[in-house]
Amino acid sequence: MSKTTIGYWNPLSADAIAQWKSIEGLQGMAEEMTLSIDVATGEYTRLTRFHPGADTRPLGGKSHPYPEEVFIVSGRLYDHAFDVMLEAGHYASRPPGEVHGPFSTEVGCVVLELSFPDRVL
Repeated sequence: MSKTTIGYWNPLSADAIAQWKSIEGLQGMAEEMTLSIDVATGEYTRLTRFHPGADTRPLGGKSHPYPEEVFIVSGRLYDHAFDVMLEAGHYASRPPGEVHGPFSTEVGCVVLELSFPDRVL
C-alpha cells in the first residue's frame, strides 16, 4: 500500500474549513487535517493548526517512538521543551523518543507534520 494521493488544492483556503478536525484533548486550542496517509504503515502527512491563545502546558510535553518532521507554515509557536520561538520557515527532523512541547502561541500557528510510525525504535 502507499499513501493516499490528491490533486492540487489549498487546505488553507476558506473552502477547506470543514476538513479541519478538533484534536481530542485540545478542543478549542488546536485542530488537524490529514493530507495523506498510508493505512498499512500508519505513515501520514498532516497540518496542525493551533488557535491564538493555545497553551498546552497543563498537558506537558510528549514523545513517540517514531521519527517525525515538522515545518512551521505560518504564525508563531513556542516550544517549551527547547525554549525556542518557532516562526514560519522553521523546520525540525525529530528522532524517535525526543520530547517536544508543551506549546503555546499568542497569534496562532499552522504546522506541517510528516510522521513515520512504521519506523519505531
